Amino acid sequence: MAETFTVSNAVELAVVERNGFVESRHAGSAVVLSSEGELVRELGDVRSPIFPRSTLKPFQALASMTSGAPLRGEDAAIATASHSGTAAHVALVRGLLARASVPIDALGCPPAMPLDRAAREQIIRAGQTAEPVYMECSGKHAAMLVACAANGWPLQDYLDPEHPMQRKVLDVLERFTGERPVASGVDGCGAPVHAISLAGLARGIHKITTAQSSSPFALYREAAALADAVRTHAWAAGGPGRPDTVAVERLGVFAKIGAEGVMVMTAPNGTTVAVKVLDGSARATAIVALRLLAREGALEQAAIDAVQAELDLWVMGGDRPVGEIRATV
Repeated sequence: MAETFTVSNAVELAVVERNGFVESRHAGSAVVLSSEGELVRELGDVRSPIFPRSTLKPFQALASMTSGAPLRGEDAAIATASHSGTAAHVALVRGLLARASVPIDALGCPPAMPLDRAAREQIIRAGQTAEPVYMECSGKHAAMLVACAANGWPLQDYLDPEHPMQRKVLDVLERFTGERPVASGVDGCGAPVHAISLAGLARGIHKITTAQSSSPFALYREAAALADAVRTHAWAAGGPGRPDTVAVERLGVFAKIGAEGVMVMTAPNGTTVAVKVLDGSARATAIVALRLLAREGALEQAAIDAVQAELDLWVMGGDRPVGEIRATV
């Protein structure tokens, strides 16, 4: 197994302040690419491999789209989602499967309850239990199953690394990042996850989010459709109050959060950031990414300040804010 980056080659990205006293520090790595895709800033180790976790979903969704899954608009957004499990999210997942005549029990993600509190409480009051369709990755899984149905590929083992669907994911990932994964594992949803560098992740996301619908290449036309879907239907790609959804809706960026402290963002002008927090905490990733985009002139700091209250960055003392999580990059 390849070694990942360590404490010794990480840098401070954010602090947690309580009443003016710094009580915690988040260290990690970050990389910034220009609007043209050139590396303009690197903090910490951006060359060692990481598991991108859910920031891999744009590549996975694109693999489904280029394998015959007819995804546009909300359907494309849910395919790349870490969704909250609201009724609207679940309806999209069920609709994808129904139109392809794929049974709901073909979903290979584990049973879960919705992340959204209101949706979760509604299910509990109705006496229902956890189901795979409520799981935050069910849209990705549904898209993969739709692609399998379109090609006549077997449904029962679509998560096997040697399945044609997963081979397609690996091909798309390598094409866009320019890297061969140095290790592979199993993500929390049961799908394969591949280790690449933070720099490679940023490079791949930049290519997807700056792709043009007029490209002579079908792969890039599909990438443009995917990026547009996330920007237009941010609710489907996340959920109410989720940091990446807030960033997309309020600041016009493309944003995708991943477990274990990973975040990618692309500003409207194409400037792209990838962040990995070493301790796996996600609470500072959005503000760190936004701050790095502001430092490159890709976003106005005043615009970021205006939405900061929606990013759940307050440190509470009883029922009132007494501090905040603050980016230090």
